[in-house]
Order: sequence, then C-alpha cells, then structure tokens
Amino acid sequence: MEFSVKRSDLLDELSLTQGVVERKTTIPILSNLLCEAKGNHLTITATDLELSIRTSCDAKIKKEGAGTIPAKKLLELVRLLPEGEIRFKLLENHWVQITCDRKNYKLVGMSKENFPALPSFPQALVRIPSKLLADLIAKTTFAISLEESRYTLNGALLVVKPGSLTMVATDGHRLAMVETDHKFDGLSSEARVLVPKKAMTEVQRLAAQAGDDGVIEFAQDESHLFFQFGARLLTSRKLTGQFPNYEAVLPRDANKTVVLERGELQDALRRVSQLADQRSHAVKFTLANEGIEISASSPEYGEAKEAIEKEFKGDPISIGFNAQYLLDFLAAAADGPISFELKDEQSAGQLRPVGDESSRYRYVVMPMRI
Repeated sequence: MEFSVKRSDLLDELSLTQGVVERKTTIPILSNLLCEAKGNHLTITATDLELSIRTSCDAKIKKEGAGTIPAKKLLELVRLLPEGEIRFKLLENHWVQITCDRKNYKLVGMSKENFPALPSFPQALVRIPSKLLADLIAKTTFAISLEESRYTLNGALLVVKPGSLTMVATDGHRLAMVETDHKFDGLSSEARVLVPKKAMTEVQRLAAQAGDDGVIEFAQDESHLFFQFGARLLTSRKLTGQFPNYEAVLPRDANKTVVLERGELQDALRRVSQLADQRSHAVKFTLANEGIEISASSPEYGEAKEAIEKEFKGDPISIGFNAQYLLDFLAAAADGPISFELKDEQSAGQLRPVGDESSRYRYVVMPMRI
C-alpha cells in the first residue's frame, strides 16, 4: 500500500472517527484505523464492535492495499503537520511510513487480518433529512438513562411511519417525545428501532457535517442500524428488548395550565436551584391566582424564592420537581412560550413549547416529595 493525500482532506475524516475509536480496550486492534487504498480513494474504518464508521477521501494511489494505523497517534501527528501532501507507505512488519516534505515518521501498525469484518449496507429503508433527525436527537437524547442495568433505556426509540417520524427517550423519571410530519416515499409499514445513545451522538456529529441540505439513507438488518451520509457510513448494533409503552405515560387530564416564557422560566430556575439540595435538585412550584412562586431550600446553603407574575385560573397547587430535569428540557426547547400542564401533586407534569408548530414536542416529568 502506497498513497498520498491532502492533509486537510485526511484531517476532516480522521476527526470524524475519534468518537468511535476505543480509547481503553482489551482488544488492541480496536485502537487502530483500517486504511484501504483503492482506485482514487482512501477508505478509513473505525469500530468498537458496537459502533462503526467508514469514511473516505480523495487520494493519489501509487500501490493499492490495506493496513492498520494507531488512530490517536495518527490524528495527533496529522494535526501538527503543515498543510500539503502527506505520503503513506506500508512497510514490512505492518509498520507504516509517513512522509511530509522532509519530515519522516514510522508508526507501528497491526495486521489488517485482525481487524473485525463489518456488515455491508443493505437496501435503504428511507431517506431522512439530516437536519430533521439531528433536531429529534437534540430534543430527546438528554432523557436517556445512564444506568447500564436498564438496558432498553440506554437509547431512544425511533418510529418511522409513512407520514411521520417520532423519537422517544426516558430514564423512568422523565420522558421526552418529539413527533414531526414527514412523507417517506416507498414506505408502506411502520419501523420501530432502538438507537443506542453513542450512535445518536455520532449521527448528530455527521449530520452537522452534512449541512442543512444533507440527507441520511437509513437502513436496518437483523442486528444492525445503518446511517449513510454520502460517502460516510455509520453502523450501530441495535439495542434489543422491549421499550416501555410510552403512550400510557403521557398525561391525559392535566387540567391546570400556565403558559410561561422559556427564557424567564429558565433564568428563574437557574437562580433558585443554586440553593436547592445538591443531591435531589428539588424545587417547589406553587401556582395560585396571584401568580407562580418557585422556591428551594437546603440546610447547607439557605433558601430561595422567586415570583413570576402570571395569570393562573384553577385551584392552587404546590408540586416539587428536579430542577435539572426541567433545565435539560428548557435548553433543548425553542425560544417562546412554554405550556406547563399539571393535574395534582402526585401526578406527572407536562411541558410543551406552544409556538413550535413543525414538531409536536412533549416532556413529562415525575413529581418529587418536597
């Protein structure tokens, strides 16, 4: 294998692989990138066995072939090199020689035979605008459970229907759901898949690179999900198991509603939560005719109270929530009015952005005892 490639082209692709490469692994080959030189392209592959990315860039190929190169060291080296052509040559013993002007380096590679074989891209199920999918991920990913024991909650449910796209995430304490209308040509039935959190993070990164007009070709086989962005392919193992019946959790009869400006609520929560208990992050909302009071207290810090003048019709109610859960939602929601919907002190509260017509965004939070 012998080829040359422009530093800027190579750096772009190497940067995209770093989220997938295993840092601390008991399988040394997973710390390496598989580099394949063929035709007029260099193809680069990284995998941690759960998630894989394959990407490519233009290259001048002198001798076709393949080899593996340590991912972290290659990226660090290419970052430090000046702009220009970088030449690569596979030597004996799997070493790789890297030359740029009069600068020479040799990296210790490994046999390409040890690199795991990856599944190939099947027939595309649908084409999804990358900006649309990235938006759904941004509005739900923070609600994914971090507890490894709750395996099916370590990702989000993606539901693709002929006329809509829905994503739902929950950790058992809160649930984020966003649904948007979009017509998918050629799709006749519903597809439901569980997307792992790490895959969602990488899809977001690739979608940002694809730009506003980018399109993702989405496909699946028995055990994998595929997200194709032009020449870049992300492959993820599916999460198995049964996602909870989220529709049963959505509040039906929340009859106490107040509409607040997102920025005003967010600022008040940030301030009041400074004096909340650092373990529970508990804040209390008191809704009455004269307005809304947000309060928090803790033995070690003191207490905070803020009033928001807002008309509220209905019986007074006091209810506690985890402030961080509310702030996570407010950070993801678009600017504008937020509808805060409650039933009683024991039932889940629901928040919805009122002005966002393009997507039906709902956030359900379980109350806390105060």
